[in-house]
Amino acid sequence: MSRPIYIALGANLGEPKESFKRALSTLEQSGAILRQLSGIWQSPSWPPCKGHPDYNNACAEIDYAGKANDLLALLHNVEADLGRVRNELNAPRTLDLDLLDFRGEHVNQSSLTLPHPRMLSRGFVLLPLSQIAPDWQHPVTGEGIESALAKLPLSDIEPMRYIGHMNWI
Repeated sequence: MSRPIYIALGANLGEPKESFKRALSTLEQSGAILRQLSGIWQSPSWPPCKGHPDYNNACAEIDYAGKANDLLALLHNVEADLGRVRNELNAPRTLDLDLLDFRGEHVNQSSLTLPHPRMLSRGFVLLPLSQIAPDWQHPVTGEGIESALAKLPLSDIEPMRYIGHMNWI
C-alpha cells in the first residue's frame, strides 16, 4: 500500500455533516478510497469578531490513484458542487476541502503547496488528524502532531469541542 493521503473537511453553513457525507460520497464515486475518518470537532469561526457560525471540522485518510494536482482539482469541484463560493477570505462556507498531505510529497507550486503550508498552526486540523494518524510527521520538518499541538496557544485549542464520530456510509 502506498503512503496515505490526508484531507481536511470544514463547513459552517447549511448542514456540515451532510456536506461531509456528500463530499466523501462524491470523492469515492470519483475514484478515491476512504480509509479513515476522524470525529467531528467544532471550532469558532475566524476572525472571531465577525460573528459567523462555528465550524465543524474533520480529517480523512484516502487513497487516490491520480496525481496531487488532479486531486486538488477534484476537491475544488466537489466544493463548488456543494455550494462553495470563493469570493472573500475567511468567508463562511458550505464546504472547505484542503489537501493536507499527499503521500509525503513536497510540492511548492503557485497552485499547490504540499504539505499544506498552515496545517501545523491549526488546531482544527491537528486535533482531527491526530485521531486517524497519531504518528503522522510533517514530511519536510519531521515535526509530529503532538509537538505541533503543544506549540499552539491555549486560545487556539481551548475553544475546540469534540462533537462525536460520524459514519460516512
